[in-house]
Amino acid sequence: MADKVTIARPYAKAAFRQAQASSQLDRWSTLLDRAAAGVSDARVTSLIGDPRVTPAQLADLVISVADENAGDEEKNFLRLLADNRRLGFLPDVARLFQAMKDDAEGTVDVTVTSATAMQDSEREQIAAALAKRFGRKVRVHTEVDPALIGGAVVRAGDLVIDGSIKSRLERMAFELTA
Repeated sequence: MADKVTIARPYAKAAFRQAQASSQLDRWSTLLDRAAAGVSDARVTSLIGDPRVTPAQLADLVISVADENAGDEEKNFLRLLADNRRLGFLPDVARLFQAMKDDAEGTVDVTVTSATAMQDSEREQIAAALAKRFGRKVRVHTEVDPALIGGAVVRAGDLVIDGSIKSRLERMAFELTA
């Protein structure tokens, strides 16, 4: 079977083009996130594979979970997914859509893992420094990992900046034993 992302990508691109054309990126993003959360629920997942449940019924269920007041374009998109038996791919569609939206808006998500909880001022300093480095708006997400001992690890997509004391100690130990 084809990779889930390979199947989800054309749907995400189509949704993105429609959302961008109608200047509704935020609305579509919210709708897709809610729909993805809905189909991720175990009760809905069991219905997706049930031959007794029609695609129209599934589409109506997902629309009611995502946004009953969605526009015709959004509803038609969800119905198309249901008709093509692709509702199970909604989490991937939503993730890919968000990546396209972030790219179009010049935004990057960054995860900063530190040994202790970060203060707001530290988070703002890191966000400003990374925004300057990346030339984009930065959304900082923080995590705490006491095993780092001190310092922090910054992850932005494939880029990892490891400034933790733990990694410095590991490098030093490697150099001493090599």
